[in-house]
This record gives sequence, C-alpha cells and structure tokens, in this order.
Amino acid sequence: MKARTYPTLISRAYVWLVGLLTFTGFLQMPLARRYYLTDLPGMAWTGDFHLVHKLHYMLAAALLFLVGMTLVNWFMEWRNRLALTPLGAVRVAVMAGIIISGGFRVYRNLPGVTLHPAAVMTIEWVHFGLVMVLGVLALTALLKRSSAYAKSR
Repeated sequence: MKARTYPTLISRAYVWLVGLLTFTGFLQMPLARRYYLTDLPGMAWTGDFHLVHKLHYMLAAALLFLVGMTLVNWFMEWRNRLALTPLGAVRVAVMAGIIISGGFRVYRNLPGVTLHPAAVMTIEWVHFGLVMVLGVLALTALLKRSSAYAKSR
C-alpha cells in the first residue's frame, strides 16, 4: 500500500523547508557564535545575522508558495479523495499559527513600525512556541508511524 496519497515531492520539500527554517530561526538568536558554530569550516556565514535573517525570509517565501500550491490542489482536486488525519489536522492548525505569527514578525520588522514591547514579546514567544509544538507533534507522528497529513477517504 502506498504510504502517501499525495506527491512525495511535496512531503520532501515541506520537511526540508521546515528544517531549514528551524535552523535559520534558531540562528537569529545569538547561538552560532556562542556555541562556536561559526568556527567550523564553511559555517562562518551562520554568524552573520542579516544574511541569516534574509535567508529565513526567502525560505519562508518558499514555504508560503508550497502551502499555497498545496491549498490550491486541496480545493481543486484532493478534498474529494483525501481526508486530513487527526494529527494532520492539528499540525495544519499549528502551521497556520506559525505562518500568521511569522506575518506579524515581518510586520514588526518593517521600517517605521513600533510596537509595544509586550506585543513584540508576545509575537516572538507565540511564534517560537508554535514551532516547538510543531516539532513535538512531528516527533509524535514519527513515533506513532502516522506522519501522513492526509489519507484516502
């Protein structure tokens, strides 16, 4: 039996993009220099905050493209033959929260935008917390061997 009822390319692109976004997201905290990641050959770029920040934005744009493409396929074709698994539905909701809170982070970083410090901290912690929740859910799905977001009806 086929494990995935949707193209494998989408699954692989999603895993790579989320993994790279997590990596670049952590690098936006001053972790690379603190833990000497920049001292490793070929990893000096991880200490350049602006480069990592722009890379995170480009990867987020690629993830938004993938999510948009998946949504279009869902509403055009897949919704009649696929159903979200319970764990898949929770992960979709968490991913929606990550995307929305990421949008707020982009807005906060625009020139001329000043938010209350409590709002900035709330946006940061919600985004970071949802990423952690998505990681726990992904690990749970992996351990339960039910990592598919959708299954055939």
